[in-house]
Amino acid sequence: MSKPSIYKVARAVATKDLRIERHSKVVANQVLPFAGIVMVLFAFALDNDGILQRVAPGLVWLATLFSSIIVVQRTFAVESADNALDALRVAGLPPAGVFLGKVAALTAQLVLFETVLVILALVLYQVSLSVGGAVLMVTTAILASVGLAAMGALYGGLSVGGRGRETLLPLLLLPAVAPVLIAATRATEAAFGSDGTPLREGWAWMGLLGVFGALFLFGGTLGFGALTDE
Repeated sequence: MSKPSIYKVARAVATKDLRIERHSKVVANQVLPFAGIVMVLFAFALDNDGILQRVAPGLVWLATLFSSIIVVQRTFAVESADNALDALRVAGLPPAGVFLGKVAALTAQLVLFETVLVILALVLYQVSLSVGGAVLMVTTAILASVGLAAMGALYGGLSVGGRGRETLLPLLLLPAVAPVLIAATRATEAAFGSDGTPLREGWAWMGLLGVFGALFLFGGTLGFGALTDE
C-alpha cells in the first residue's frame, strides 16, 4: 500500500485543524477579542498629537504577534493532549505534509486576524487606505502570515514535548520572526501612508518577506520530522 502524498496529508491536516477551530470557536471567542482589546488599549494609551497614526502599523503587527503565539500554543496543545503527533508519526505519514498542513491552517487564521486588526486600525487610529494601499496591505498580510505560520509550526513542533512549553515557545519564536515583523511593519507604513511614506517603499519590502517565508517553509519541510521526534 503506497503512502499518501505530501499534498494529500497537508490538505487533511489543514482541514482537521480548521474543523477543530470551527467547532471549538476558541479563536473567534477568545483570541480575536484579546487582539481587539490590545488595539483598544493602545488607542487609549497613545492618543496624543497624531502618535497613533504614526505607530499604527507597528501596533497592528504587535497585536498579530501576540495572537499568533496564542494560536500556535493552542494548536499544539490539542495535538499533545491526545498524542496526535505521535499517532501521525506511527502511521508513517510524511512529516513535511503534516508541517505544511499546520502552516496552511495557521496562515488562514492569521489572515483573518490581520483583516480584523486592519479594520480596527482604520476605525480606532483613523488611518486610511487607498486602492493601491489596500493591494499592498493584502500582499503584505499573505506573505507575512506565511512566514509567521511557518516559524510557528516549526517551533511549536519543537516545544510541544518539552517542559514549560508555554514559555519556551515565545522565547524561541520572538527572535526568529523579528525580520518578518520589521518588513511587514515597514510595508504597512507605506500602505497606510504613515508620515507620507510612498507605496513604492512598501513594495520594496515584499522581496524580504518572500525570501524569509520561503526559507522558513523550506527549513520546516526538511526539519519538522526530526524536531518532533522524541
